[in-house]
Amino acid sequence: MDPITYKLPHTPQGIQKPGEPVKHISSPAVTGSSVLGIKYKDGLMFAADCLGSYGSMLKFKNQHRLHAIGKSTVLAFSGDVSDFQYMQETLDELMNSERNWEDDQSLGTKSIYSYIHAIMYQRRSKVDPLWNSYVVGGIEKGKPFMGYVDLYGTTYEADSLATGFGKHLAQPLMRKALEDKEGDLTEEEARDVLLRSLRVLFYRDTRSLNLYQIAKVTGEGVTISDPTHLDSEWEFGRNIRGYGF
Repeated sequence: MDPITYKLPHTPQGIQKPGEPVKHISSPAVTGSSVLGIKYKDGLMFAADCLGSYGSMLKFKNQHRLHAIGKSTVLAFSGDVSDFQYMQETLDELMNSERNWEDDQSLGTKSIYSYIHAIMYQRRSKVDPLWNSYVVGGIEKGKPFMGYVDLYGTTYEADSLATGFGKHLAQPLMRKALEDKEGDLTEEEARDVLLRSLRVLFYRDTRSLNLYQIAKVTGEGVTISDPTHLDSEWEFGRNIRGYGF
């Protein structure tokens, strides 16, 4: 009689077999904090600091978190840096594949946004999420578009977006600026509110840095600034003497 052979059921990606090492990230290692995005009269503007935190250590101080995808789209991320690198490689392969068709067509911002959402939701469904939150924005058919995606596959669109602590500390500032100008901010006003938001985050979020980049998307394309130091004021600390003592 032939011996009975037992087969293990199919194991989805991200769920290891008994005795195998864990193959997915259960706790991010090097992470970036908040990224911000806002619409203005001529396009979109994004901001992020340049810090990569190793746990609670402010280790990497030249981590770029604003990236151009194609000619008219910006991808800003917070969360795990290695997971973003995986996403970046995936998107680069996609854009190269599209370019190889040589048909003078390219993926628009909404298509890139949908593709990122599909990846994030698929990985979440396999219990192997990419530990990132993304703000995706660009100009498509002459109109600005900006959307948010997180590790759960949650998506939504808005005129101002933020991740991390920026949702609580910077988003109210951006919304107020848009309301005061009825959504018709100039480039200078958009830059000013982003810098004010970054300054608040630097004061209040221990995982932020006073070195930042700003990305701008208009009908002419994408420009990303070099890392720039943010001025700050700490003299008020001289008057702090404790809590009630």
